[in-house]
Amino acid sequence: MAGRPSAYDPSYCDQIEEWGDQGKSVVWMASQLRVTRDTLYEWAKVHPEFSDAFTQARLNCQAWWEDQGQTGMVTPGFNAAVWSKNMGARFKDDWSEKTMTEISGPNGGPVSMVGIDASKLTDEQLRAIASIPINAG
Repeated sequence: MAGRPSAYDPSYCDQIEEWGDQGKSVVWMASQLRVTRDTLYEWAKVHPEFSDAFTQARLNCQAWWEDQGQTGMVTPGFNAAVWSKNMGARFKDDWSEKTMTEISGPNGGPVSMVGIDASKLTDEQLRAIASIPINAG
């Protein structure tokens, strides 16, 4: 396969782990290496040692941010709301608030669905249905 040679360097493994220790994001790491975020993920697919280091760097990054929150909780002036929002945005899998809505029918049973055969409706009935406002939400 022809193309531009990879700019990958095995020394990047130690570098990205160090940046993870400092709480740096994947985008920040890519910027420092003058590559795209996609390139980092591609290197992780192709180079097992980079995959391990990249995974560890992301864990280290999250640990750094979690430490900041623990320290901040006992620090006057710490803005816990901003820190929490940051965590939810950075680490969605572990920190985002998830809301789940479940709909059920009577007594927790299934929801009944009623089907209408529109071909059997009169023009007047179709116009009445068409005039019902739809609340998008």
